[in-house]
Amino acid sequence: MTTTTPERSLRLPRVAGPPRPTGPTGPAGRVRAAQRPASWIGAVREALDRPLTTYYLLLSAAGLLLVIGLVMVLSSSSVFSYRATGDSYTIVRRQLVWVVVGLPCAWIASRVSHRWIRRLAYPAFSLSLVLLLATAFLGVERNGNTNWLALGPFVIQPSEIAKLSLVIWAAHIYANKERRLRSLHQIMVPVVPGMLLATGLVIVGRDLGTALVMFAILIGMLWVVGAPARLFVMSSMAVAVAALAMATTSATRLARITNFVDPFQDFHGTGWQPAHGLYAMSSGGIFGQGIGASQQKWGALPEAHTDYIFAVLGEELGLIGTLLVIGLFLTIAFASLRVARHTDDPFVRYATFGVVVWLIGQMIINVGMVLALLPVIGIPLPLVSYGGSSLLPTLAALGLLVGFARREPAAARALAQRAKARRRPSAPRR
Repeated sequence: MTTTTPERSLRLPRVAGPPRPTGPTGPAGRVRAAQRPASWIGAVREALDRPLTTYYLLLSAAGLLLVIGLVMVLSSSSVFSYRATGDSYTIVRRQLVWVVVGLPCAWIASRVSHRWIRRLAYPAFSLSLVLLLATAFLGVERNGNTNWLALGPFVIQPSEIAKLSLVIWAAHIYANKERRLRSLHQIMVPVVPGMLLATGLVIVGRDLGTALVMFAILIGMLWVVGAPARLFVMSSMAVAVAALAMATTSATRLARITNFVDPFQDFHGTGWQPAHGLYAMSSGGIFGQGIGASQQKWGALPEAHTDYIFAVLGEELGLIGTLLVIGLFLTIAFASLRVARHTDDPFVRYATFGVVVWLIGQMIINVGMVLALLPVIGIPLPLVSYGGSSLLPTLAALGLLVGFARREPAAARALAQRAKARRRPSAPRR
């Protein structure tokens, strides 16, 4: 007798199928994909937490800006230099000489102790005032500004030197008054009168751009020491009135200020330089025309290798190049603020913040001027524009920042261990 097997008994045993996908579309892949951003952020944080990160950020950003500046000075000045001297490399050779002089100054500034720097605060400030006073009465006029001083065969711009001396002087005073800065009188005297005196001497020479940078340094120093908000409101009103008064005393300056919003309304007059700066920036596109391929530097763009070098940079290197330069400045600011935040020395904190306000403020004014967002007030782009009077103090200031970074306790230990490892004799090979 045949028995019939129930239907469920005829079902085959369950066979294990292929493994579930663990790639990018599988569960494990999705888990790894979700973890990637966290691990990437963790890697960045780990890199930033290394003891020498700030030191290397400052060195690399400043070095790249200096190299970019030399390349752009060579490119932007070649036509002007050939027409003036018959040699396309005259101006860039002069800039190289300033770099050769400035780099040892930066190295020395990074190695000297804080005490030695602070001893120079009052002598440097006094020398700056003397040079500014001499410039006000014996200065050489260029482009409508009497902000140059002839010292034998050299013609220098004392206001550029004064920026660094003002930062060191104010930081030294505020460091001495660290425990008394709750008093408004201690905050104001003698820093505010001294810096206003130096700024006033610059204004006498009709150098509005440098005066704005000095005033920005003053405002930054007051902010970092905790000055009350009403002081900033009053200062802003005073600057607005002073700038308006200066504008009304010069027809050219007034025309520049009133026409910067639309340079093309006076294209052949005061709008010529900002209009051609916009032409250069707009023709650069994303990747630029290539180094040396600028058309505006062939005479249409005045001051192509000094105040308007950012326009040539935008034309030849495009949006990528301009963002790279701005990013390098922001990298210097980021690394410097890390130094100011981590230090226990009030002089380092105040001096670092003053240098950051100086460099970043000057960069913003220059870029805004080239983009026709600010009036044309004639101010160089730090480390990039041609000029030894601007380059030397800037390199010295960056040398101070590098020295502050390498003296951080963790960085100092790492550098000491590295130097010890280099001096250690290697084991002989068998």
